[in-house]
Amino acid sequence: MGPRGKFKPGKGNKGRANKKKGNFKAKPRKTYSLYGNNKDNDKGSRKRKFEHNSNNEIDKRPKTEPKQLPPELSSESEEEEINDLDLLRSTFSNIDNKMKAIDSSDDEEVEEETKLDSDDGNNDDNDDSIAGSDDSAVEEEEDDDELLDNDEDVKDLYKAETAVEEKEDENVEEEKLDADDIEENEINANDDPFNKHIAYDITENLLETVQTTPVLMDKSELHWPHLRKLAVQIPKTDNDKNTLNLISLAEDQKFAPIVKPPERIHVSKTNLADLFIKPQIAKHVSTGNKSLSSRAKEEPLPLTPFQAELFSVLNNYQDLLYTERTFSNEEEIRFTYCLHAMNHVLKTRRKILSHNAKLEPRKEVPEIFRDQGLIRPKVLIIAPFKSSALKIINTLVDLFVPNEKGHIINRKKFESDYTGNELFMPKTRPKPEDYELLFNGNVSDDFKMGITINKNSIKLYSNFYSSDIIVASPLGLRYILGAEGEKDRDYDFLASIEFLVIDQAEVFLMQNWDHLLHIMDHLHLQPKDSHGTDFSRVRTWCLNGWSKYYRQTCIFSSTLLPEINSIFNKKCYNYAGKVRSQNPIEYGCIRKVFLQLPHVFHKFNTNSAMDSIDARFNFFVKNILTQQRDPMMKQTLIYVSNYFDYVRLRNYFKKEDLSFVQICEYSKEGKVARARDIFFHADKHFMLYTERYHFFNRNKIKGIRHLVFYQPPNNPHFYYEMVNLMQEANQYKKAGSTADMTVSVIYSKYDALQLASVVGTERAMKMISSDKNVHMLLTDG
Repeated sequence: MGPRGKFKPGKGNKGRANKKKGNFKAKPRKTYSLYGNNKDNDKGSRKRKFEHNSNNEIDKRPKTEPKQLPPELSSESEEEEINDLDLLRSTFSNIDNKMKAIDSSDDEEVEEETKLDSDDGNNDDNDDSIAGSDDSAVEEEEDDDELLDNDEDVKDLYKAETAVEEKEDENVEEEKLDADDIEENEINANDDPFNKHIAYDITENLLETVQTTPVLMDKSELHWPHLRKLAVQIPKTDNDKNTLNLISLAEDQKFAPIVKPPERIHVSKTNLADLFIKPQIAKHVSTGNKSLSSRAKEEPLPLTPFQAELFSVLNNYQDLLYTERTFSNEEEIRFTYCLHAMNHVLKTRRKILSHNAKLEPRKEVPEIFRDQGLIRPKVLIIAPFKSSALKIINTLVDLFVPNEKGHIINRKKFESDYTGNELFMPKTRPKPEDYELLFNGNVSDDFKMGITINKNSIKLYSNFYSSDIIVASPLGLRYILGAEGEKDRDYDFLASIEFLVIDQAEVFLMQNWDHLLHIMDHLHLQPKDSHGTDFSRVRTWCLNGWSKYYRQTCIFSSTLLPEINSIFNKKCYNYAGKVRSQNPIEYGCIRKVFLQLPHVFHKFNTNSAMDSIDARFNFFVKNILTQQRDPMMKQTLIYVSNYFDYVRLRNYFKKEDLSFVQICEYSKEGKVARARDIFFHADKHFMLYTERYHFFNRNKIKGIRHLVFYQPPNNPHFYYEMVNLMQEANQYKKAGSTADMTVSVIYSKYDALQLASVVGTERAMKMISSDKNVHMLLTDG
């Protein structure tokens, strides 16, 4: 399914400054960014009373003896010129420290900005905002958001500045504490996996390795109690040469350390501080982790053993493919990657603020202060439904500001937009349990959410270019990315993604896999606009176009499919390597069939995956269809996994004038009901039935006597679900007996993953490597 139309950015609220009564001029707004100085910001900045005014006059105050310059100024070269403002600052007591505290943190300033933004929806500069709020939603929140600054009603600018300075005085001590925290964290910064992975360039030897196709890997295996077998792949380099190049003598430059396989974290021997979890979220881990038992909360590390092993890989900044996601462990998985994402964002923010404080008296930016990407967003989480996004965002909130609604801007709008729109679940003829769990909540697949992390608050619905985290669906992003040649397309916000999460990947295959591929193709492209970036602070590996080698990608799925495997192998370039779960399937889902039936597996030979499309069709027409056209084989349902194969079969059936009905994801309800009735009463010989329709509807098709799988199903539990529909209670007795019912499956060596999910890994390998082309398994009920 392609996009339903071009994305039209919503127009933000123009603000309510013009609605205020009175003839005085509204106080100019200040905007702040962690990413460099914006020219527009300087226009609205207030002048301090000790700065030069427009008439070059200086506020008259009692003169005191000039104090000695701060260490940062005195340590600089004597030839470096110090501007008049710095000299003037040093003449007043406590002014210098106060200004540093203000400039080194965006606490009050960002809070003032977010308060105004929550009332305005989107400011004037963000009328074309990607994730902007609409006017009606902002007006609905007008009475709810009590975060507006009352200084708007103050006509005297002097009084407004005095109020701001009083607030600054109250926070000087708090900012000093934060500065102490910064220094304390920097003591062990070299041991932090974040700095090891992000802070340094990779060596030329390693760069050459990761740019080679295919990448040469050092392979190893890990066996842990909960994740069980893990296959580790790390780009292969010359260790001796790499060690020598860790410090370049010519440039005195440090390089990224040699990457090692992840080490398992033990819950009873490790605490959050050992894992370099920021204190801002560490104090909320035990309360936010709903998977913990009361006994587990007493452990030094408030994570379950499964979460600890999962975090061992994530905290090592290696790509992860985990294909055993279930409804029982989904909460543990979600909390773990949200913890890692929030920790990554806070470390990035804290490093920038720390460098801002140190760079205040400097005119030039040293190389060691390069701490940013080309664009601000650092984390992208892709989820299939709004109900999934609701759980993800609530988890992020619980980690950062739990039970504090006043610190979550646009909270009510978010709860209104991401709840409701639920599917009706019948009680008389209930749907399967996994269907009710998957489609529980808002099932809309068109959404996008920008999230900004401030010091003590979270802003939802923020502009993508001022966001730290983006949570979106493939369809929601596809509208923004557009297609080549479209004028309104935008993909710059994906240029500096450092942590990518693809959750419930198997669902995207049922929605539109091309949308996900389109997103992957637009990661780390060169931005079309600078977006106010201070390039003197951008990391060199970003400027060199190496961002994709630093991105960590985590893919979670309930089953392993070729399409998911392809993304992990061909779209993930992390220089730190890859880790994948590689646990064999012991029995397969065929053991859940409760009917006594023969299952005949037909193998066809092909030379490539591309050739298998035509080879499968020709094999079906010559070997399977000729048998099923026999009058004794009435009521044959042909289960088709791929929609394009379905279209090809439908056209062939029409051409051959075969007796058949059809049901696909685009069929209307009336036609579906009519087709089911005709097939049940054996008025038509065949039924063409697609997997995507079954995924989204899960109707019970009655009257199936012969079942043909054109390809093993992508969702393995659909195999036994369809076979179990052949029970006698669902048959039309006048159409024939149940003694001659059959199940047939067509497969090739390129269907090994789907086949293993049905019959088990060991048996699937034997069936593929066997010289025989027909294998029969009998379920005894």
